Parts: sequence; C-alpha cells; structure tokens
Amino acid sequence: MNRVAVIGTGTMGRGIAQVSALGGYEVVVYDVFEQALANAITLIGASIDQGVARGKIDRETAVAAKARLCITHSLDEAAQADLVIEAVPEDLKLKQDLFARLDAVAPRHTILASNTSSLSINSLAGSTHRGDRFLGLHFFNPAHIMKLVEVITGDDTSAETVAAAAEYVARVGKTAVFCKDTPAFIVNRVARPFYGEALRMLGEGVADVPTIDRLLKSVGFPMGPFELIDLIGCDVNLSVTQSVYDAYFQEPKYRPHPIQRRMVESGRLGRKTGRGFYDYQH
Repeated sequence: MNRVAVIGTGTMGRGIAQVSALGGYEVVVYDVFEQALANAITLIGASIDQGVARGKIDRETAVAAKARLCITHSLDEAAQADLVIEAVPEDLKLKQDLFARLDAVAPRHTILASNTSSLSINSLAGSTHRGDRFLGLHFFNPAHIMKLVEVITGDDTSAETVAAAAEYVARVGKTAVFCKDTPAFIVNRVARPFYGEALRMLGEGVADVPTIDRLLKSVGFPMGPFELIDLIGCDVNLSVTQSVYDAYFQEPKYRPHPIQRRMVESGRLGRKTGRGFYDYQH
C-alpha cells in the first residue's frame, strides 16, 4: 500500500492523517466542508512542527510528511487510495451510507477500514460488497501520540487484509492488538468501568472531579477519567457508553450516568467547546 485516504477531519482523522504521512504514505484527506479541510492541513502541520520542536521528529522527515498530504472534496478521488480509513461521528447509519458510497467507486483492491470505537464491524461491512477487504482500525486519542491500534476482524475479513493492516500499523509506528468483532472490542470494554465508577462517585458526592482525577493519576494512569472524557468529548463518551450498554442488552455495569447526558445537553463537551468537567477558556 502506498496511498491512504482519511475520511473526516476531526481530532481523530487529523491524527490518523498525520501518522500516515509521517509513516511514508501519500495521504489524501476528505471532508464535505471546505473550511474544515483547510483547518485540518493547518492543524496537522502545526502538530508536526511541535514534534520537531520537541525533538520527536527531525526536520527533514517533517518537511517530507507535509508534502505527502493533500485534500479533496471528492469522495470518488479519496476512494482511489489503497487503504481508506473512516473517521466520522459514531453513527451507524452515517457510516453505513458512507461505506456503501465508497464501495461503489473504490477499486477492488482497496481496503476499507473503520475507526469506530464501538459499532459492529460486521454491520458496517454489510453495507459493502467487500467483506473480505473490510476491517476495523481503531486508533486512540490523540492518535499521533497513543501507540495502540485495535485491528478488528469481521466474519469475512481475509487473512491477507489483516496482514496488510498489520503492516500499515507497524509502518506508522503503532502497536497492533488483534480482536474479533465484539461489542466495544477490548479497550473500550475495559474502559467503561473506568469512566462509569468515576461518574458514580461524583454523582454520589464521594469526591469532586479534581480529587478523583488526581487519585487515579497517583496510581499510574496518565490522565484522570474526567480529563480523558474532556479530551475525547463528552458527547463521544456518552455515545460509546450508550452503544456498549445497548450491545450488551442493558447490562447494568455499562449503564450511562445521568451526568453524562446533562453535560451533553448543556453543551459542555470538553476541550472542543472550551468547557467540560474543566474550564479551558482561560
């Protein structure tokens, strides 16, 4: 594979595009909004420059990576890549419609991958006619820093597709873990109690947000649960929690907390809105 397309210019999409370019791939970034595409290239470039300033990326590599990035408003053009990675909001219908459109115009050899954190890979693959060349590639936020990528196989994913995906993950400097298509895969299934218990403690008045975060970090977690929710987005966190809860037929240990919904309904989504469990406006 030489060319990778990333569909979506949110935080995750930008991170995937960045590591792909740094890994030596030609990268085309697609979005329906012109301003979003322009902003994405600016933000990816700034992130690469920060890596140079911190001594994580040499200047020659940075210049070459930026040159490998391009943008497009044409989904048909993006679909011509060897690997297309979807990074749009966690909405099953939205993703299924997108993959059906990609499948219709992509060459037969193109691998389609979803960065979904909780939706069924089989359900997404079912919207295409290439189940053998479909899988999940779940990066973690922020994608240019976090080392792990879940490689999720559907019922029809071929061994050749898994091998190609593993080669891609290694080339962009990440560590692959392989799992089957199960609700929430590995990490998000484990993470639900991490968030859920913290929210229950907060709701019961056991401790406040900074205290819970500080205690979790004191035992080795790089971020507290509320810091992480703010980084990911309260809306995304609620969506994933609800998806896992439904997938396990309302298993109580995965039940969303009312605080999550209240945060979303009030527009306090975290860093991206300037305010979540913490205030980022000052």
